[in-house]
Amino acid sequence: MEEQVDPLRHLRADDDPGCDVFLTGTVFLDIIFTGLDSAPVRGTESWARGMGSSPGGVANMATALARLGLRTSLAAAFGDDHYGDYCWDALEQGEGIDLSMSRTIPGWHSPVTVSMAYEGERTMISHGHEAPSCGDGDGDGSGSGDDGADGADGVPPGQGFPPAHSVPPRARAAVASLVPGRPEGWIADAAARGARIFADVGWDETGRWELSALPGLDRCEAFLPNAEEAMRYTRTDCPRAAARALADKVPVAVVTLGADGAVAVDGGSGETAEVPAIEVEALDPTGAGDVFVAGFVTGTLAGWPLADRLAFAGLTAALSVQEFGGSLSAPGWSELAAWWQRVQGWVGQAPEALTRYAFLGRQLDRLLPRASRPWPRARAVPTIGFRRSP
Repeated sequence: MEEQVDPLRHLRADDDPGCDVFLTGTVFLDIIFTGLDSAPVRGTESWARGMGSSPGGVANMATALARLGLRTSLAAAFGDDHYGDYCWDALEQGEGIDLSMSRTIPGWHSPVTVSMAYEGERTMISHGHEAPSCGDGDGDGSGSGDDGADGADGVPPGQGFPPAHSVPPRARAAVASLVPGRPEGWIADAAARGARIFADVGWDETGRWELSALPGLDRCEAFLPNAEEAMRYTRTDCPRAAARALADKVPVAVVTLGADGAVAVDGGSGETAEVPAIEVEALDPTGAGDVFVAGFVTGTLAGWPLADRLAFAGLTAALSVQEFGGSLSAPGWSELAAWWQRVQGWVGQAPEALTRYAFLGRQLDRLLPRASRPWPRARAVPTIGFRRSP
């Protein structure tokens, strides 16, 4: 097994929190189909040339953080079924993620997402129910029936973590996904205990797109929406203008631009950074945004300059889309080292491109043992039913 790389080793002290990053959310069992030539057509059967299964949802970001060497704690509900067992084992035993604040809910089935990747995009279908009694893990199974309901109050499956009576662990940072109109009391608790808050956001189903409707935004050190979300929230028609507008609301605004890269603005210093996307042959874009956030959080906690953080986040996301699945596609330091070694030998490589990522070479020299070499990481597999080899 690869020697664990610790990007924060030079910052650690005896009185540090035991956790680098805390996060909470819904864990899905992701089933990913790739190799589709086009979107499925009604009334026909489509065959995919590739398939993978892996933990998904909040597991994407938790795994990406852990693979970058951060001590990661996840609070989530897990189904009392084979899917839940698989996801728990993959995260705790396979990735070393602390699940002490997570719970298995008796009688509750795991949320499932089927993702179909084609033409560089993906279409997802999900199913799940609110976790019953998820505060103490002794649910009565009342939410496990397949009647198509998502819970009486419309709460997404697995929400309610961490339980209202619990306190998040001390952590250097916490990552939240903000939802309009849904209070997240744990964010204030985590910030009060010294955590630096990073947040992304999803599509506003209400259609109002009001920043004031995002509870916890005022606690955020960095806010990382995509271009469409950023422009809608700021009423601008340019993602760069949106980033500048958001920087008036949060210390650091980061807007992802898809195939065009990402832009960031530091509201305090006025510094602006923009990096282009790295061209790769994408197999599955599932979870790339989560991996991007994990890369940015890692660079921020390590104290890197804004432009380096942005470039590192984009690189980790680009490497992830070359593998199946959102969580198990996340790269670690060995994959980053292999990319840096390979890119330096490309014929015709633009000097400015190498200069942009020279910081990565310096970090790798500091972090990776000389004898370090890539090793086979866990990847998404066609089925979770295989028996393990003795």
